[in-house]
Amino acid sequence: MDYRVLGNSGLKVSELTLGTMTFGGTGFMDKLGNTDVDEARHLLDMSIDKGVNIFDTANMYSAGLSEEILGKALGDKRHDVLLATKVRFPMGDGPNERGLSRLHIRDQVEASLKRLGTDHIDLYQMHMWDGTTPLEESLETMDTLIKQGKIRYYGISNFSGWHLMKVMRVCEREGFVKPVSQQIHYTAQAREAEYELMPAAFDQGLGTMIWSPLAGGLLSGKYRRDQDQPEGTRFAEGWSEPPIRDEKALFDLIETLVEIGDGHGVSAAQVAIAWINTRPGVTTSVIGARKAHQLEDNLAAADLTLTDDEITTIEKVSRPPLIYPYWHQKMAARERFGPADQVLHANHADD
Repeated sequence: MDYRVLGNSGLKVSELTLGTMTFGGTGFMDKLGNTDVDEARHLLDMSIDKGVNIFDTANMYSAGLSEEILGKALGDKRHDVLLATKVRFPMGDGPNERGLSRLHIRDQVEASLKRLGTDHIDLYQMHMWDGTTPLEESLETMDTLIKQGKIRYYGISNFSGWHLMKVMRVCEREGFVKPVSQQIHYTAQAREAEYELMPAAFDQGLGTMIWSPLAGGLLSGKYRRDQDQPEGTRFAEGWSEPPIRDEKALFDLIETLVEIGDGHGVSAAQVAIAWINTRPGVTTSVIGARKAHQLEDNLAAADLTLTDDEITTIEKVSRPPLIYPYWHQKMAARERFGPADQVLHANHADD
């Protein structure tokens, strides 16, 4: 297992993170899994044995049950690993039981600490943008929680490029501790993050955690062209993250992943995870599994080394077009590109 520094911090995290969205399985999360404490303990032990040192959850996963199960399953291993959780989504019906207000963040950090059975959270993430709360209020609250020792670091998740830059500007102006990471969706099937989020994070010194690196299972190899969806999968049960906008392109990509996987004697899932972890600026991929055999396969991606030709083949078959202003920049400004520009434009040098 490789360990990478998380953004502009001294924190080292494993290249694979275990996500716990499948823990609990209540409410709309029942489509994802219903892992109980005993099974969670087994999955955690498998991950730790493989070298995983960070576990990711959120207060809203199964209405807090995921955090509770994670805390119980870790037990006395808590201080051997890093815990990451999130705040933003509704945790009740009241108008103040959601968002990134000082009230909601302070209430929820205490609730998460209690459910996790710990005295601090290693990485506390703002789960989604809140356009109604002054950003100064949210960031001052994170700054205070760090100073109080309730959290060690904080990050953002599912923010846009301009949201990210506004966060960094407010922190600089007000003297607040800056976030160290962003957690975003970025896969060979959905590469929109390359337009703004990955270059911005590179430029600003943010680590990047990838949620759902298998695109909700789309890139696992289970879904094939002209075949019925496998029973029991999240898409067969109506899950819609991520959206599929170009079915032909998706299956062209899947066929490439399967072919490369066959050449290594491994699954398409391992290839997809290994590929995303080669992308510039990616720190760690958040993997999850309903069953132990799925986790075992995903963890094995840490041992898979793709050739340069294989990495390029996947990049080409999944390459998105340059949108404005990037196609214009490529035509008129490429002789002055800096390192952050190349996070996107290096892919298109041979277009």
